[in-house]
Amino acid sequence: MARLSTGLLLSISMVSVSPAFAGDLVYTPINPSFGGSPLNSSHLFAVANAQREATASDADDDLTGGGGLTDPGTARNDDADLFVRQLQGRLLSALAGQVTDAIFGDNPQDQGTVQFGSTTVTFSRSLDSIRLTIFDAIDGTTTEIVVPQLVTSSN
Repeated sequence: MARLSTGLLLSISMVSVSPAFAGDLVYTPINPSFGGSPLNSSHLFAVANAQREATASDADDDLTGGGGLTDPGTARNDDADLFVRQLQGRLLSALAGQVTDAIFGDNPQDQGTVQFGSTTVTFSRSLDSIRLTIFDAIDGTTTEIVVPQLVTSSN
């Protein structure tokens, strides 16, 4: 009898359990740029800035061999380094302008050399391409760039 009542109790409890209902799995984006809530934008912006600053300081530490601690007296050096990098960028931009003018300017040349400090840029124009060779005398590296040239034929 005990066996029958246990089986009956088990079958009644199985039948009386209501079926589980499942809903569709719906993805809701978090980033407001992709349709998420605009209230998340300030938090995501703060997290991105923190990661960017941490990554930038880690990269600076790797370059200088530092251990992650900053010296208050290095702010002036950072400003000077920034100035030097910007000045180098402007000078290299002027060099690129000279090379571009020599190749494509009012009086284009088929070949030539432009020297700027320890950097020498040699170019030669052929029928189908322009070959640039950049030589850095300080470290002895040579970079060669071949740019295809548009050739049009007139009938």
